[in-house]
Amino acid sequence: MKIAIAILVLLCASRVCAATDSPETRLREADRYLATTPPKELFADMAEQVAKTLPPDNRQAFKDSLTKNLDVDAVTKAMKDAMVKNFSTEELSALADFYGSPVGKAAMKKFGGYMADLMPILQGEMMKAIAKTNQELPDAKP
Repeated sequence: MKIAIAILVLLCASRVCAATDSPETRLREADRYLATTPPKELFADMAEQVAKTLPPDNRQAFKDSLTKNLDVDAVTKAMKDAMVKNFSTEELSALADFYGSPVGKAAMKKFGGYMADLMPILQGEMMKAIAKTNQELPDAKP
């Protein structure tokens, strides 16, 4: 009997989760995620990591200029809109839970360095791929 009750509770709980997936619940969980990983802090860390690749005399001016010129509010809104569009409430809740945890916070502190290491390679490879694609398909230039 206890097993039957447990199964019934789990089925009801899973249906409640599925039933509560709406734009409003997604927005709430997206806000919770963004509170655990503030975009402003993420961008500041990325700027810091990228600045380390510059000559020491240019680092502070680069960070100041990037911080001044990046519209963090516009990027944050775009992030939130894309999260609400592409992720379910349950997925956003899991992301907020993970990135709000000690392990998730530790991982996010390393994300700026990861992106600083990856971006030059990714940009270079994308440029090569676009150039080759433009040669193969000259009428399909983006």
